[in-house]
Amino acid sequence: MGHEQNQGAALLQMLPLLWLLPHSWAVPEAPTPMWPDDLQNHTFLHTVYCQDGSPSVGLSEAYDEDQLFFFDFSQNTRVPRLPEFADWAQEQGDAPAILFDKEFCEWMIQQIGPKLDGKIPVSRGFPIAEVFTLKPLEFGKPNTLVCFVSNLFPPMLTVNWQHHSVPVEGFGPTFVSAVDGLSFQAFSYLNFTPEPSDIFSCIVTHEIDRYTAIAYWDLLENVLCGVAFGLGVLGIIVGIVLIIYFRKPCSGD
Repeated sequence: MGHEQNQGAALLQMLPLLWLLPHSWAVPEAPTPMWPDDLQNHTFLHTVYCQDGSPSVGLSEAYDEDQLFFFDFSQNTRVPRLPEFADWAQEQGDAPAILFDKEFCEWMIQQIGPKLDGKIPVSRGFPIAEVFTLKPLEFGKPNTLVCFVSNLFPPMLTVNWQHHSVPVEGFGPTFVSAVDGLSFQAFSYLNFTPEPSDIFSCIVTHEIDRYTAIAYWDLLENVLCGVAFGLGVLGIIVGIVLIIYFRKPCSGD
């Protein structure tokens, strides 16, 4: 009984914050637009998060779970995840609103977080990592390795790269974005030029519990998989040709 009262008291202290919530709740609901059958629904996620960990605050924007930008609060600017999104990142008209969201989120952590500590279950997700190339593989031509991390919650992680078990320097920042269901995903990019003996590893450490996930990229393995796939396709084609050939009626002499 005492535990339930403590929960209720903690939640009641959040009631004065309701004035900060969007006033659009009081506006009559607009009629649902009728879209033609050939149009699809899309989702744009603008997610601000803060936590007692690193990074302490973050903002990600994604379109249909494909991250477009993260916000660099030290420079007060958007950073595109891919060069193709750079032109869209120039818009900074909502910077004051973003900074307000950041300050409000941090205030919530400082003032409300301690009162709810131990009263709300803490969720954990064990990160899953995989590595692939950004462009089709060609020997001797510059490419980019992508380390994709899923099942991430909370978004406290460090990503490191190794080449033949030797740490690699010079890779870019880790892009963290929210997905449906209040979980997160992350991307890390490493520019490289493929060589026949390459073996890379992406090492993801979940800072909250020190859980480590490692994903490997082996050039020889990828080449063998490609050869095996090609032989498989060739075998299917040969099989179809033989079936058609032997199904032909025999011509009489």
